[in-house]
Amino acid sequence: MPTRPRSQPPAAQTGGETPAGRLPVPEELFKTVSSSRVSQVIVDQIRLLLKEERLKPGDRLPSERELCVHFGVSRVTVREALRILEASGLVEIRVGARGGAFVTTPDARQVGEGLATLLSLSPLTAAEVTEARLVVELGIVPLIVERATQEDLDDLRAMCDEHAEALERGEYTMELSADFHTRVAACTHNAAIKMLVESFHGPLLMSLRQAQTVEPQMGLLGSKEHRDFVEAVAARDLDAATATMNAHLQRTASRVKDEHTEGGPVEG
Repeated sequence: MPTRPRSQPPAAQTGGETPAGRLPVPEELFKTVSSSRVSQVIVDQIRLLLKEERLKPGDRLPSERELCVHFGVSRVTVREALRILEASGLVEIRVGARGGAFVTTPDARQVGEGLATLLSLSPLTAAEVTEARLVVELGIVPLIVERATQEDLDDLRAMCDEHAEALERGEYTMELSADFHTRVAACTHNAAIKMLVESFHGPLLMSLRQAQTVEPQMGLLGSKEHRDFVEAVAARDLDAATATMNAHLQRTASRVKDEHTEGGPVEG
């Protein structure tokens, strides 16, 4: 009786387009791995492919089964690697017929969320976080004054108007302040600076919420300082912009410190 040929796992597609409209990732990008922590080795390989831009945002990775074949590992190991990549913001897992693991661009806010977790689990204090933020945000004021465009100024003024309306409605929150500072950092037109500043908002917001529940009136002074800063930037007045931002951040740092030592109010 003739023997039946052994079935082979299906090969990864190398032609055609994915539902996302991009060509499938070539299987030769991936190398078989052998390690006590193979999932991390897989993660490191994919990180390297991203760094080399051989994988780009929007690319869909091969299926779990195909990745098992490419890497020579079990499906459990592949799933663990995908979970790590998803937690790092490097891939997005979508379910359904058009689902799969898609390469994404990491969001700086995810970094901020990670820092917020670190803050809650470590001896790192709210005062230390605020002090670091003060150093960074003051340091970029010269770039903001030099590079802010009319569109930047229009956006910042619109935000100040929205904040004033929120104060009148009793709906001003620290998230509005955080959004303003992120938009200010974007005026440097330096993506690395924007990401760095944005990453501080998670731990900062958490520390302020721990100190005291935000009341609408507490944002009144901070909102005025925001507007004064915008007008100083519009006038290309570096001294005034620096002085305004310094006073704003120093006051916030002082309030955070007071709250953790004496139970004083928090403003932002």
